Amino acid sequence: MRSFIPLFLLALPFLEIAGFIVVGSEIGVLPTLGLIILSMFVGVFLLRFQGFGLIQRIRQEAAAGRTPGRELVHGVMLFIAALLLIIPGFITDIIGLLLFIPAIREIGWRLVSDRIVVVDGMRRGGARPSAGPSNGRDRVIDLNPDDYNSDPNPRSPWKPDE
Repeated sequence: MRSFIPLFLLALPFLEIAGFIVVGSEIGVLPTLGLIILSMFVGVFLLRFQGFGLIQRIRQEAAAGRTPGRELVHGVMLFIAALLLIIPGFITDIIGLLLFIPAIREIGWRLVSDRIVVVDGMRRGGARPSAGPSNGRDRVIDLNPDDYNSDPNPRSPWKPDE
C-alpha cells in the first residue's frame, strides 16, 4: 500500500490531464472550466460549513470529559477533502467529495484509530498525561510512609520563595 501512494502521486497529474481532455471533449472547454471553478467554490463552502459543525462536536466531546480523537481525525480528513476540491482536477474532486461523506470518513477513522495516540493534556485533578498508549488501567504507585516525607529537602535547589 505504501509503495502505491508515491506511484499514484506521480501519475496523478497525467490522470488529471487525461480527465480534462475527456471531459473537455464531451462537454466543451467553457463548461469544463466552469466545473473546475465551481468545485473550488464548493470546496471552500463545504470546508466552512463542515468546519463549524466539527468544532462544535470537538467542544462537546471535551466538555463531556472525553478525548476528541475521532473528531480531530475527521477534521483532518475534511481539510484534505476541501483541499482536494480546491485543487483543479476531476480525480481530486471525486476523492474530495468522497471524503465529505461521513461513512467514508468513519472507514478512514477505523483504519487509523489503532495507530493514533491522542495525549490529553487537560486532565482534571492535576493528573499528568501518560507518554504512551493507555491499556485501560491507571498506573498506581503505592508508597510506604517511610518513602515519602513532606518536609523540604535542605539540599534541594528548588527552594520555595521566602
